Amino acid sequence: MDRALFVVTFLSALGSGLIGGLFFAFSVFVMTALGRISPAAGISAMQSINVAVLNPVFFTAFFGTAVLAALAIVAGLIGWSEPGAGYLLAGGLLYLVGTIVVTMVCNVPLNDKLARVEPESDEGALLWQSYLSDWTAWNHVRTIASLAASAAFILALVRQAS
Repeated sequence: MDRALFVVTFLSALGSGLIGGLFFAFSVFVMTALGRISPAAGISAMQSINVAVLNPVFFTAFFGTAVLAALAIVAGLIGWSEPGAGYLLAGGLLYLVGTIVVTMVCNVPLNDKLARVEPESDEGALLWQSYLSDWTAWNHVRTIASLAASAAFILALVRQAS
């Protein structure tokens, strides 16, 4: 059981760090770059990104980490008195709520709205301005939550090892 918990914790740290790094790139430079080009070009690029991200590799990293985070929560609750249990619980909750829930409730609906506009339209240009600020703000939340989850899982590993 200790080995399985180590694997779950390690892969949770790795997955949440990977996803946090992806979100970090969007927060730090991708959205800024898209905001510097014409609204039509920015919309077209983001629409393309939103289609391209729907692939097995991304889904495995994103949702696979969610499954591992859920397992970490269960392990943290079951083994509450064990070293690192609180970090397992915190990491799992940070990833599931701050990454998965925020994505589904905040970022995906914004992506869906963007998908319905014509890049060259006035409606598209108007939507683009609010999309850039709203989507990026929620992406900052996902970035922080994913990286904090990764840190919590790393701390759980350290506590498990001591």
